[in-house]
Amino acid sequence: MKYQPRHMLLTVFALLVAVTTPVAAQSRPPENAEQDFARHLFPPELIMQHQQRIGLRDDQRKTITDAITQLQGRVIELQWQMQAEAQKLSELVQATTVREAETLTQVDRVLSIEREVKRAHLAALIRIKNTLTREQQATLNSLR
Repeated sequence: MKYQPRHMLLTVFALLVAVTTPVAAQSRPPENAEQDFARHLFPPELIMQHQQRIGLRDDQRKTITDAITQLQGRVIELQWQMQAEAQKLSELVQATTVREAETLTQVDRVLSIEREVKRAHLAALIRIKNTLTREQQATLNSLR
């Protein structure tokens, strides 16, 4: 069978969804908690859209731009790692008899990279929020 990256990614995605959905459904915070968490951080797009209105300074713009640039570089690196580890996982589950311990170890590697991606995003959003003054944050909150 010819290797097809798209099929491999779909297989890995389906496997991860199947593995994590029941657990996530049981341990997921209520939707309101997720919305509450998100409302305390500011996506770069919101800041860019209202930069004049909030009086964004040049040094703040540079800090935010640097945070986004660092995030993009890190995420690209992690995507390469994720692809390699996901391919290994796909190969493991395609076997007639799946080696459970080895496969679960590989799932942990894939999930670990996914965690790093989420952590990098959160770190960038925190850095961005900490760059803004209290008044700028209040204005952005009112503009949402």
